[in-house]
Amino acid sequence: MKKLRKILAIGVVTVLTSCSFSGPLMVTDNDVSTKRGEASYSTFLGIRPLNADVSITTAAKNGNITKVATVDQTIKSGFFKVTYTTVVTGK
Repeated sequence: MKKLRKILAIGVVTVLTSCSFSGPLMVTDNDVSTKRGEASYSTFLGIRPLNADVSITTAAKNGNITKVATVDQTIKSGFFKVTYTTVVTGK
């Protein structure tokens, strides 16, 4: 019974904590970038929207970028909401 309580307590703490992850995915050019494009979507209670698209292509189109310099992806997690964002820079 004590083990079950500990496991439940760890589970509750894990669910209630908020975390964020960010890191570069790809770097193709160290040139100074002038344009920035972004694509993102959010999930609520794990339900993903039908039109969810965070691809590099979509982010580049949103920023009118033809030559990609860098790509970053960020995942922000909260209690009910998780947001996925892809950021592309280039020319």
